[in-house]
Order: sequence, then C-alpha cells, then structure tokens
Amino acid sequence: MRRREHNEMQTEFRIRGEFLRLLHTTGVYAVTDDALRPEELLQTVDALLTGGVRLFQFRDKRRSDRDRVSIASAIADRVHAQGGLMLVNDRADLAVAAGADGAHVGQDDLPAPAARALLGPSRVLGVSASYLPEIGPAEEAGADYIGFGAIFRTDTKADAEHAGLDLLSEACRQARIPVVAIGGITEARIADVIRRGADGVAAVSALFRTDDAAQAAAALLDAVARSRSAEIAESVRRRPKGSPLPFQG
Repeated sequence: MRRREHNEMQTEFRIRGEFLRLLHTTGVYAVTDDALRPEELLQTVDALLTGGVRLFQFRDKRRSDRDRVSIASAIADRVHAQGGLMLVNDRADLAVAAGADGAHVGQDDLPAPAARALLGPSRVLGVSASYLPEIGPAEEAGADYIGFGAIFRTDTKADAEHAGLDLLSEACRQARIPVVAIGGITEARIADVIRRGADGVAAVSALFRTDDAAQAAAALLDAVARSRSAEIAESVRRRPKGSPLPFQG
C-alpha cells in the first residue's frame, strides 16, 4: 500500500519536478510573442527547439479563447515531442483545456491559490513578482517558481513594473523557490542576472524577434552556461582555505 502511494505521489509531481530539472539544466525560458501570426509562431517554436530551448510559456493577450486553446495545443504538441514543457500565461483554465503543463499568473490575474486549485497538484504554477512582499504569498500558494522583473526596461510589456538588478539580488536571497529573471533579457545581460542569483532567464524579444531563432536560442543557452560556470569558479576562488567546495554535499 505504501509503495503504491509512493508511486502515485511520484507520478503526481513528475511534471513539476521535470520543470525544475529543465530550468536547472538549461536556464532559458521562452515566452511567446503574440505579435506573430500563428504559423510564424509555430515556426519560431520549432527553431527554438532546434536551438535547445525546452521550456516555453504561451502568452497571448489578443486572440479569442478558442484560438488560444488551439494555438497552445499545437505548441504543446511540438514541445512535448522534444521532451520539453509548456505553460500558459495568465489563464489556468486555458492551460488545462490545452493540455499544457501549467500556468503562470501575474499579480493582477487569477489569484495564485485559485490558479493552483484549477491546475491541481500535478501541474506547474509560476507567479510574477516585482516587489519582495509578493514572494512569500506566492510560495504559500504553491508556486513552483517566481518570475521576477522587469529587470530591465522592455518594449514587450511597456507597463511592467521595473524591479532592477539590486532588487533581483534580494529576491533571490529571500525566495525559497527558483527565481527566473524577466524583462529586457539579452545575451549581453545574462551574466549580470546570473551573478545576482537568478536560477534562469525568461525572454520574448531576444528569442522571438530575431532573424535566426535557433542561433539566438543557442547563444542564450551558452551565455547562461558560461555565466553559471564563472560564478562557480568565482565562488571557489573566494572560499576560505579548507572549506568544502560549493558543489560538495
């Protein structure tokens, strides 16, 4: 009986665990651009998958719910075929309808506890935050990660609250769950963001508004990997003599 309950629990949390694993291994989270036509969007998703991205968030503020579910389902099929995961922005109900792996909600969207109730315990829940007091309630609601920003000014969301790098540092220190930096993320800015403690980066323009999405994906993935390696090397250099290495248990 205990073994069956254990297996059921493992299955129940498999998707959430896989999201965290992919965030840890890749560090790049692609948020779709609703300015693209559906066929362009799907082509870009395919290119990003080719480039190595495995985490996606479908964000669409323009279309009808029927169209959103249709497009989200098509993206989810492509992403799942490559071993990736896809969340839906704002709408937990559409995430369930589209067969997505979870939802990401903002401070003005469906409250995080209600989103978790709709998603159930098996799907991923992300919550946006721009201020430190917003982190605790998100964690208590069962969020799997925090999307913190906007770190830099961004044309994608002109009304986004500006958080900045210093606040990101404090958010990463306070949060008990992974923090994903979003807002104006470019290849050149990734090192600064990772240095402040972010577990990953989310990007729209850098991935969906480029001539070569596959190359852009590979460049961002490489920038995250190099920045993480640099942080480990710096941590080792600064450690007191005789203390354990940062990656030792």
